[in-house]
Amino acid sequence: MRDIQKEIRENLDAIENQYGVKILLAVESGSRAWGFASPDSDYDVRFIYVHRAEEYLRIDTMKDVIEWQLDEVLDINGWDIRKALLAFGKGNPNVMEWANSPIIYRKAAEWDALKEAAMHYFSEKSALCHYYGTANSTLQGYLTGDMIRYKKYFYALRPLLCCRWIERYHTVPPMEFDRLLTMFSEQDDVLTQDLYAAIQELLARKAETEEKDLNPQMPVIISFIREECTRQKQLSDAAPDDHCHDFTELNAVFRALL
Repeated sequence: MRDIQKEIRENLDAIENQYGVKILLAVESGSRAWGFASPDSDYDVRFIYVHRAEEYLRIDTMKDVIEWQLDEVLDINGWDIRKALLAFGKGNPNVMEWANSPIIYRKAAEWDALKEAAMHYFSEKSALCHYYGTANSTLQGYLTGDMIRYKKYFYALRPLLCCRWIERYHTVPPMEFDRLLTMFSEQDDVLTQDLYAAIQELLARKAETEEKDLNPQMPVIISFIREECTRQKQLSDAAPDDHCHDFTELNAVFRALL
């Protein structure tokens, strides 16, 4: 039987050996980390790495990504720490999610200080625009027909609940869908009883169906997605620019790392 966890660890070792880098963090970033994987879901492994210090003192441009593997089972690629810290500084929600993934394949001792600094650069504006955009793109691209892939519901539901989390708590939302769902399950202004029950049914169906399977629309869920997308469009547009343009803290942890 294939041992995927072992394969991932072996691939991370191979990356470090081949490229002469140290992996600071390697995590699951897709549906397995979100908590709604299908039986045939792949493994979306994302990692952040650092070169030797002298590699950052050069006049030619150094490649800042490692694209290692992409097949039906494993999707493995990573970012150089400088690229990652710059993304954190801009409030990029994708790297914020990597830093908070519940599934960690590797974490170096240096990572905690880097993460602590990076979280100070969370931007509500960036996150709201990102999550609304993801939900709306999913709605327009995949949820307009009578028959849809149930996986796509989650690519709209989760971002919309992330928006609600940001509205209420003004912090980075958790990756896990069940944490978001539990937080709002007893709050009728977000999830009605009918909607909560429909999502629970959807989770059960999703766990038993292949990702490409087409299924009938679930009216209570699609209605919520449409209405919430309209609402979040207005909120994300109106949100003030709260980006931190002072990279002093990130520069300090970068130099300390090197």
